Amino acid sequence: MTMKKHYSFNTASIESRIIMHIVLFAFSVCCIIPFIFVIIISFSSEASIKEIGYSFIPLEWSTSTYSYAFEKLPQIWRSFLNSIYITAVGTILSTAMCALYAYALYRPDFKYRKFFTFFSFFTMIFSGGLVPTYMISKQVLHLSENYAALIVPLLVSPFNIIVMRTFFKTSVPLELIEAATIDGSGEYSTLCRVVLPIAKPGIATIALLNALAYWNDWFQALLYIRQNKALQPLQALLMELQNNVDYLNRMAGQMGTAAIMESMRAPTHTLRMALVVLIVVPIACAYPFFQRYIVAGLTIGSVKG
Repeated sequence: MTMKKHYSFNTASIESRIIMHIVLFAFSVCCIIPFIFVIIISFSSEASIKEIGYSFIPLEWSTSTYSYAFEKLPQIWRSFLNSIYITAVGTILSTAMCALYAYALYRPDFKYRKFFTFFSFFTMIFSGGLVPTYMISKQVLHLSENYAALIVPLLVSPFNIIVMRTFFKTSVPLELIEAATIDGSGEYSTLCRVVLPIAKPGIATIALLNALAYWNDWFQALLYIRQNKALQPLQALLMELQNNVDYLNRMAGQMGTAAIMESMRAPTHTLRMALVVLIVVPIACAYPFFQRYIVAGLTIGSVKG
């Protein structure tokens, strides 16, 4: 009697696994190489870039760009801490508001569900514009020269609400909520003990989107932080530093003496890459933290018929 080998649907041969690993490795290298290239350029000299352009092996290595950037070291550290504080507080508050709003839209027994769904979706299509937003934030809410001005305008994202509501619908069975209600669980207890543990992947995804939005935002500081530079986030400070460099180079180009031009000229190409490194590295460290929760929650929560 011969035994037939049983192959499951997701079984792959050794050759197929090797090919998939090679393809994934090549894809990973393609994603990593540009960032490594940016780091190399940030440590290149301006003379090397002018002579041979961007290269993995510059003619001359230099740390002058970072020296120029860290001349404002106290302000950079202050802005760096500001960005961390704004991102942490803003991510927690915006994720909590998104989860609560989406949970109400997910519940079919919520009386005003259709109205608040339309209310959220309508703002994705039609916006009040910059002027009304600025007037309400500045004059009505008094969001000026404080941390709230950098956190409150980004608290609610209609797109994130729709995404979270869809995740609740596809991942959280209503039977679990009904069973918890029968067992005497209240609304907040059901949300915290039943729904949120199942919704960890969605919450982690929304939290990551919110963290990226807060970390990369500089426009709110441009609008509402004009005098108190101690509240300036890192992105706004680095943009101001880049503008100052461009201004110095324009002024140097108008001077007649070559020695004066060379003394006033500041690094331009390498500074842009150094600023990219300073901005990207901290937020890149947050990806493994969110990924851990996303992967851990993928297999949580299922209903057997």
